[in-house]
Amino acid sequence: MSKKILIIDDDPDILKILSLVLVEAGYEVRMLSCGDTVFDDIKDFQPDLILMDVMLAGMDGREICKSIKENHLTNLLPVILISGTHDLAESLLLPGGPNDFVAKPFDIDHLLARVEKQLVAC
Repeated sequence: MSKKILIIDDDPDILKILSLVLVEAGYEVRMLSCGDTVFDDIKDFQPDLILMDVMLAGMDGREICKSIKENHLTNLLPVILISGTHDLAESLLLPGGPNDFVAKPFDIDHLLARVEKQLVAC
């Protein structure tokens, strides 16, 4: 059974690219353009990993990540944040921080290696 990845990004082009790359690598994906329904989608889709942009329309991916990490039902779910504007290295050490981050523009092989690393760790 393939691992499931929930992708959250408000840029339809990024969603499409990430989806194509991850499906090609053998993952099952679900795409969201906003984080409003993230907990419903986690319950329904039961992802093995969340790949999420920091800057979402009207929302902050770091706050969504913190909510996921503070919820006892989802706190073990790996979250990788993607950002073109924020250096998230320090946030990896903070409570509620992501498991990893990838800077935009990202190299596809680097992204896939980060995804695989988190999926092996969980």
